[in-house]
Amino acid sequence: MTVAFFSGKGRRIGVALGAVSAGLLVLSACDKPTPLATVTVGDTSVTTEASCYNDGDALKDSQIKTCLNKKAEKSVKVAMDDKVRFGVDPEIADKGWTLFINGQQAEQEPYKKTYRSIPGSAFFSSQTGGTTNKTQISIVETDGKKLTGIWHFELKKTD
Repeated sequence: MTVAFFSGKGRRIGVALGAVSAGLLVLSACDKPTPLATVTVGDTSVTTEASCYNDGDALKDSQIKTCLNKKAEKSVKVAMDDKVRFGVDPEIADKGWTLFINGQQAEQEPYKKTYRSIPGSAFFSSQTGGTTNKTQISIVETDGKKLTGIWHFELKKTD
């Protein structure tokens, strides 16, 4: 003999409440994705979301140094004679962006286009005149005054 614990209406209400609760739980775990930055060398492309991003608002001064020193999670191999192509989402280009090499600003003025190409040889010389085998490149969204996002890539030198 079976006994109904809930009436048909009670079961429907319970299922509806469970579905709404599960939906809210899933939505609360979702963050708005950050804009993407891409590095392409030959036929290899690597894309990443920002390491630090504040929905387009300025990063706090206390965050910037820590952010610039974060290690890149994505890497790509580069020969000295390769072209390294950088691409950013249009919303990054609208504000402007610049490159940092090993945490140091490499350019004075923000670039306002979504794509640019630089020779691989530009990334593997050290300040002492020697060469290095890997370089961390950071794409930094900036209007020239405040930093609003940072994306990291590591370039690994090949023969």
